[in-house]
Amino acid sequence: MLASPPDVETSSRLGLLRRSPSFGYLFFATAGSSFGTYLAAVALVLQIKELTQSGEWIAALLIADFLPIVLIGFLLGPLIDRVSRRWLMIVSDLVRFGVFAALPFVDSAVGLVALAAVTGIATGFFFPAANAAIPNLVSDDELANANSLTVTVDTLAMTVGPIAGALLFAVWGPSVPYAVNAVTFLLSAALVARIPDRMLRSQDPLTRGHWRDVADGVKLVLTAKPLRTVLVVWNVALVGSGGVNVAEVFFAKDTLDAGNVGFGALVAASGVGLALGSFLSAPSLGRVGLRRNYVGSLVLMGVGWGAAALSPTIWLAVVFVIGGAAGNGAVVVCNRLLVQRGAPDQYRGRALATIMSSNYAVLGLAMAAAGVLTDVFGARAVWIAASLLYILAAFVALVLTRWLPVTTSEEHDAFEASSESAVAALANGNGSDHVRGSDESSHRETGLERIATLLEEIEARRKAESKRPAP
Repeated sequence: MLASPPDVETSSRLGLLRRSPSFGYLFFATAGSSFGTYLAAVALVLQIKELTQSGEWIAALLIADFLPIVLIGFLLGPLIDRVSRRWLMIVSDLVRFGVFAALPFVDSAVGLVALAAVTGIATGFFFPAANAAIPNLVSDDELANANSLTVTVDTLAMTVGPIAGALLFAVWGPSVPYAVNAVTFLLSAALVARIPDRMLRSQDPLTRGHWRDVADGVKLVLTAKPLRTVLVVWNVALVGSGGVNVAEVFFAKDTLDAGNVGFGALVAASGVGLALGSFLSAPSLGRVGLRRNYVGSLVLMGVGWGAAALSPTIWLAVVFVIGGAAGNGAVVVCNRLLVQRGAPDQYRGRALATIMSSNYAVLGLAMAAAGVLTDVFGARAVWIAASLLYILAAFVALVLTRWLPVTTSEEHDAFEASSESAVAALANGNGSDHVRGSDESSHRETGLERIATLLEEIEARRKAESKRPAP
């Protein structure tokens, strides 16, 4: 099922939570768990620092949190389409509840990092499952509003959660933030359980075996125009974001000599801008269309952070960062719409997981490189380079969205045609192998498909050997 173009009346936007109770359950589930996650993330970092006084352990914690997400998307993404999305989200929430209920009793860095990795695994399943389900919970013309609201509440949680977590840690230590987060996951599971399973999926899942499903997901992302657009454009932009994130504290404290207050002001400005941009994106999409909104928002990111990088004072930089972050918030909503409207429901979960994995991988590498570049060239130069990367991403988006009409009324047909073409390509590559003979089949198979076939054969052989009676 593909979604239609957005047509949002601002006066009724929050009314979507009432018009679609199932979406309301998912909205409040993700809102609460997001707030608890950001709250507890600060407590984890502070506890690791107190225990080890080591930057390497902080890095290990961050890697343990996002590395499982990268691996899950590339290796296990098809599970999001094959199994019940409702139960996948519930189990993910219960696993995270168990982790944070246990964390108050852990006092070693190794234990904290290990449990953070378990949380990363659960998050790697929950996030794409939730976002793949959204188009099935709201009417087609309210999909933009639904994504706008979910991104907005997540950015608000990202802004408020760390502050609350730091305050709770200062007063009660890490146990209280962990307990609060555990409760949010339990509430999230209870809310998701109220959503009928049939509403989270519109079509029956398709499977040709796990590794072939993995290959199909990657192939779909590379061939479907909306998915390929997000894969390329957002990864280019994330290289810039890695530089912005790493150099931010040095830009505030060293370049502008604004101290901790200045750094806090930049962080707060990013949160405000993200929330404004994501919330205002829905009515903007209805007026100017997806293509112009997407390209324009990327340009806004480049101009905002470029102007901030050239600012002589922290308060002028704060104004420009709000503008750049507003563009960022709008782009995130556009990315979700491109994937949700560009991938049929049977493939949507694995498509989201694959793109998300590539995003995390690129961002991690970009942040590692940005640390070195900030030391060598300085924070201002890194921010200028990031702004140029955002402008480059806007140009790439302009080129890669040539298939997308400028007018909103014609977008749906373009998405429909692109999706049908990509799925037909999958069918042509998969459906007639057993009819035309092994020679022609092997000639048509891509390298990725051959690897998937080999892995399936290895797995089948292993299962057959395990069933043999012991001598």
